[in-house]
Amino acid sequence: MKVKEKMAVASISKTLTKLGGGSSFLLSHRAPPRLYSSSAAAALSSAPQLSSSSQDQENVRKGSAPSSTWSKWLLFLPGAISFGLGTWQIFRRQDKIKMLEYRQNRLQMDPLRLNITSPLTEDLKSLEFRRVICQGVFDEQRSIYVGPRSRSISGVTENGYYVITPLMPIPNNPQSVKSPVLVNRGWVPRSWRDKSSEVSRDSEQPLNLAPSVQQSQQSSWWWFWLKKPNIVEDDVPSIASVEVVGVVRGSEKPSIFVPANDPSSCQWFYVDVPAIACACGLPENTVYIEDTNENVNPSNPYPLPKDVSTLLRSSVMPQDHLNYTLTWYSLSAAVTFMAFKRLRPKKSRR
Repeated sequence: MKVKEKMAVASISKTLTKLGGGSSFLLSHRAPPRLYSSSAAAALSSAPQLSSSSQDQENVRKGSAPSSTWSKWLLFLPGAISFGLGTWQIFRRQDKIKMLEYRQNRLQMDPLRLNITSPLTEDLKSLEFRRVICQGVFDEQRSIYVGPRSRSISGVTENGYYVITPLMPIPNNPQSVKSPVLVNRGWVPRSWRDKSSEVSRDSEQPLNLAPSVQQSQQSSWWWFWLKKPNIVEDDVPSIASVEVVGVVRGSEKPSIFVPANDPSSCQWFYVDVPAIACACGLPENTVYIEDTNENVNPSNPYPLPKDVSTLLRSSVMPQDHLNYTLTWYSLSAAVTFMAFKRLRPKKSRR
């Protein structure tokens, strides 16, 4: 039996080798492979997730690159703006120097006599800052007060007004002006204005009473028997002419904090030449001059004329523009330095 079994096994092995399936059969009957550990399986399962998260981070980094670049450039924006403002102050300084030189050259010209030159035929802008000499008579009843305007006297500030009075021509006087002129006679205190308003009211009363007296005389039947006083021409007071030395000026440009003028209530906060001329019953193109006569009577100092040197000054002088330029440039340098320091990569400490 044993010999028969050995012969059967040998014949089966021969048939298997002939069919070529011996190796595959042995391979199929090998021991199964060893299973991986739990940690290795977790690492293999998390590998695709790590790769996907790294790709997402890379995509986010690429998308945030332009925004970070813009944010870096925005750090230099304050420095660029302050540098532009400093450059603008340089141009403002040059313009202010030219303006003051223009005024000084105009003031050094020979004064014009308005009795020869008719200001209504001239361009008013071409006459600005020209010195003029005019002669006429002041119409005190049509004076206008512009203010309040403060003035410092010996360290004490006092409020007052600028008084503007029409200078009217004198008939049959070749030295007189040909047409009315508005004259800014200078600064007066508040008390002076109140006193002048009371005087003007008192001066109007006799004028109102004169017609009634004449009417009563004419209505009486015995006025023929009355001896009327002879009117002598020498008793009539002569008109006192005034010579004004001043500078032709234009309207003021008020700031946003100055209220608007109210001609109906006689409140004038700034000089508006056409409006003041209309309020005085004069043409809108009336010449406006500022009195700069330095010969002031000590016994009657008011109105106090303007000083010529004030025409060569401005609220912001060229030196102020230079200070502003240095301030803006210094600010630009400081802000730009801080921007560079903020963007500079920090050194890692060991």
